[in-house]
Amino acid sequence: MTDRSAVNTIRGYFYQFDLTILSILKLESLDHAIEVECVEDIDIHTADDITATQCKYYAKTEYNHSVIKDAIKHMLSHFKETLLGSKPKVLYSIYGHYLSGHEKLNLEIDIEFLKKNFLTYTLKDIKYYHHRDLKLSDSDLSEFLRRLTININAEAFDVQFQNVIESLQNQFKTTKFTAEYFFYNNALSIIRSLAIQEIKEKRLITKKDFLEKINTSSILFNEWFIQKKGMEAHFSRLRKEYFTELNISPFERFFLIEIENSSYMRYEIKNILFEISRKWSKLSRREPNPFCPYVYIQGLAHDELVSLKGELAIENFKIIDGHDFNGAQFSIQSMISSATYGNGIKLKIINTLDNLQQVIENINKTRRIYQFHINDYYFDYNNPSVQHIKIQLKKHSDINSII
Repeated sequence: MTDRSAVNTIRGYFYQFDLTILSILKLESLDHAIEVECVEDIDIHTADDITATQCKYYAKTEYNHSVIKDAIKHMLSHFKETLLGSKPKVLYSIYGHYLSGHEKLNLEIDIEFLKKNFLTYTLKDIKYYHHRDLKLSDSDLSEFLRRLTININAEAFDVQFQNVIESLQNQFKTTKFTAEYFFYNNALSIIRSLAIQEIKEKRLITKKDFLEKINTSSILFNEWFIQKKGMEAHFSRLRKEYFTELNISPFERFFLIEIENSSYMRYEIKNILFEISRKWSKLSRREPNPFCPYVYIQGLAHDELVSLKGELAIENFKIIDGHDFNGAQFSIQSMISSATYGNGIKLKIINTLDNLQQVIENINKTRRIYQFHINDYYFDYNNPSVQHIKIQLKKHSDINSII
């Protein structure tokens, strides 16, 4: 497959995923549902009907009847089984986007047009008639046409995507960023997980369950979302949303970092700590309200944490950790003492999650928590007064690309 073909194929997948998400959001009842990859790409279940939808995305291709012929033949075969009573009756829908050629299809399709353009085909110089093979009468074909809807004027890729984001914004009464990075990101993951289920019943989800599943408090690392956005663009958007301030306010900021033990390198963590301190501290002599951030490192062995802090001390990078002398108990007052130009404190390293909880609860200033997690998030702090951002990453070294 050429690079261009690969890109078109991937866009086709996303187009179908987006249509699936939009179809769920448009369901009138929370109890209505969709099935993924069942009779067709998307099966929409309402209280009265099931609509089997085949999705076609050919933004670079002219429409020809042959493009949807196989889909219609497949639908007609299913229709025959419904007449025999072996499968339940459904409605059929073909939804497609094409570069040109729309004038070739008259939406008022009659029986003769159906037979000639969609049900007749040649194989090894022999002409076949699909409706005859199925032993369907003109009356049967009339009933099939009543159940069939064809739309070859479907929205373009970007237009449909914006409709998805706007629908999520309206559903959750939220910003465009949150709609895309929280809800749409999670929606992609859920639709993909449904599509790969082998058991038919596990590929069905109600609108109610879907909305509940995508409503999470963490920006999850979803390979499909990253592939659509691009890694660099993804990091840039997170940086713009959370880590770009022209004038840094003297807030108490907590950076929570999870490391991968399998690829841990001390210098990488030191570089992250240096960057956090450089960007999120104000310690100049003239600063009226000097401050520096707090850092907690998840998954780092105690001995390695001690070695890390010792190395920082040797390099004259001054930190405090709430323990004033060897063997001293953790002191909240020591931990929250002010960093100034005079004392040279550049970072406050918190040793445990319990200490982290204590420190946050004993500060009266504005607090912000930035939690970077590789697996499930490891710290939950629910307080409407405290902004708590959870961002899942594939590796801890990506943090510098965001902050």
